[in-house]
Amino acid sequence: MLTRRIFGWLRLLAAAVCIVSLTHRMLWGMGSQTLASDNFFAYLTIQSNVAFAAVTILAGVIALRRAEDPVWLTSARALVLSWTVTAGLAFSIIVWQAGVRGIPITVPWSDVVLHYLLPACAVIAWLIGPGRHAASWRVVPFVLAYPVVWGVFTIVRGRIIGWYPYYFLDPRQVSGLLEMSVSCLAALAIFALVAAALVLLSHVRVRLPPWGVISSRPPEWARRRRVPLWRRPGRRGR
Repeated sequence: MLTRRIFGWLRLLAAAVCIVSLTHRMLWGMGSQTLASDNFFAYLTIQSNVAFAAVTILAGVIALRRAEDPVWLTSARALVLSWTVTAGLAFSIIVWQAGVRGIPITVPWSDVVLHYLLPACAVIAWLIGPGRHAASWRVVPFVLAYPVVWGVFTIVRGRIIGWYPYYFLDPRQVSGLLEMSVSCLAALAIFALVAAALVLLSHVRVRLPPWGVISSRPPEWARRRRVPLWRRPGRRGR
């Protein structure tokens, strides 16, 4: 089906754009004083986009070879898309909070692509893309597992090296344990809401026209022959 192949190539294109943007973001960060370049891959936003690129490449290849995605791929896409969308929301909040705190943050074009453009396009593709199964609600707790493990590791690591990727994890930048806990719980709630919304959207069927599909058979309504009433079964001709 041509529509399916188009979406397969679009997935590969999205993965390529993600990789280019990640590369630019890393190179830009190396020359920026606002980013610890040695800890580039410690950011949840970066890790989620790396996972997005890997899963999207796999999804693109499968779309070019199969008419439908396997169930496990739908679950993997739901996981990664939940992380990516939430990371974009978190990035927006961090930029806003930095402005409130008087901390200047420069946002390069690669950040705009990674945290705004790609997640928005991925959600649209999630809704209208052909060959996707409905995601299971069991995906939601697995979505939460990653940020919990990442958060615990990051806090322990931060105490050792004295660096944290986000201000709300740094005890020196928050009022105390209560503010840190509230911020972490709020972040987990956003992860859960995004995951639940994606699962709910996966049960919505949006069918696109089968572009490029040409059939020599007439449509169903044209193949149906109208049988006169007097010739229908159970009727005797006069």
